[in-house]
Amino acid sequence: MSDEVPITDDREPALLVTSMVDHVLDLAATWTAWDGRPVPEGERVYTPHKAIRRVADHLVDHLAEVEARLAGRPTIPDDWHASAITTPADLAPFTDQDLDEAVSRLTRLGQIWSDRLTALTADQLDRSPGEGWNFRQIAFHVAESTYYADSVGKLSAPEPGH
Repeated sequence: MSDEVPITDDREPALLVTSMVDHVLDLAATWTAWDGRPVPEGERVYTPHKAIRRVADHLVDHLAEVEARLAGRPTIPDDWHASAITTPADLAPFTDQDLDEAVSRLTRLGQIWSDRLTALTADQLDRSPGEGWNFRQIAFHVAESTYYADSVGKLSAPEPGH
């Protein structure tokens, strides 16, 4: 993921975020077939749990930023370890129950984002209070969270006997 200013266009920011969540969950639906080996991507590795953690953390982090700026408060500094670390929990098998939890968590976060973004006027999206990217740019950046799930990809069950 890039820290460059996101390029925006005329797509609806709320739809971008919910479409990102749908894409991630579509891939996650195949992750119960994960063989337990982290997937290398650049200088980092990804697992199903790590991808879900990073998408959820990214949604939470930037939602907190938007809400703080709308309230006229300073944002909380970004001290996430992000994808630079792989925790023991990231290495756990990804079960049907983990998928159910991911669906509940990410669907709700996507809905909160959608509700927040659709409540903002076009002017608020493009001339956002406080320091940093405007809210439209933040939404486009958050929509890039597919990167984490795409790093794991769509998995299929191993062939019988392999």
